Amino acid sequence: MIALSIISWALLLTGSFFAIVGGIGIVRLPEFFSRMHGGGITDTLGAALIILGLCFAAGGWLVVAKLLMILFFLFVTSPSSCHALARSALSQGVKPVLEIDSVRKSDSLLKNDSVGKHGSLPEVVPVSGSESPND
Repeated sequence: MIALSIISWALLLTGSFFAIVGGIGIVRLPEFFSRMHGGGITDTLGAALIILGLCFAAGGWLVVAKLLMILFFLFVTSPSSCHALARSALSQGVKPVLEIDSVRKSDSLLKNDSVGKHGSLPEVVPVSGSESPND
């Protein structure tokens, strides 16, 4: 009985940690798609761990069955809603920011050790088949 209680509390605390990290990620990440990714992944994982912790703490099989149905519903709907939101944003013209410089110039996202010798970012090598912006 004590082992189930320890497992339950560990899952509840771990799930709460991931939920809090997801909330911080929504606030701290620089643009829409990053925020959506950070929030969606940690939301699903955090809620799943919390529900599993509640399953271990539950007394009867009927409660566990209901919690597992909620977990299944969560696993189906959360990634689907993030995908639908991303497609909607893309169709409305929201573009993902792919350059580090244009994300947040006011915040120092890069540490001193990741900046090149001359104080600039390292050169980005284009993917094969694509043209470089200098051509």
